[in-house]
Amino acid sequence: MLSQETINIVKATVPALKEHGLEITKVFYKNMFQENPEVKPLFNMDKQESGEQPKALAMSILAAAQNIDNLGAISGLVENIGAIHCKANVKPEHYPIVGKHLLKAIKEVLKDAATDEVLNAWKETYQVLADVFIKTEEKIYAESK
Repeated sequence: MLSQETINIVKATVPALKEHGLEITKVFYKNMFQENPEVKPLFNMDKQESGEQPKALAMSILAAAQNIDNLGAISGLVENIGAIHCKANVKPEHYPIVGKHLLKAIKEVLKDAATDEVLNAWKETYQVLADVFIKTEEKIYAESK
């Protein structure tokens, strides 16, 4: 579980996510597809080109930040995204790739505002969220067999 300090830091990033979230996710996808092209087939490229996917991810990250102290509030969102991930064959080993590029994109876009404290809080938060998705997706995969 996250410490109260980490929760406070993540919640404090909500205004920056509202302002820069879409830019963060666009940078994230660009960098991830360049450095880890093996994950590209897991994504709908039409939704990438239309901007739908970066926008959806930005809104999901914002929802997670706003509800980091009550993740149950986004359980429906997690279930929906988990189902999409399972259809795309997302596996637990993909999550570290995403986490690495998400943190790099936060730093690239927010620059000095993305202090070590902010990045560490988001690194912890990402791991908690990744674990939630992995568990949700394990359940979906098991039920589909």
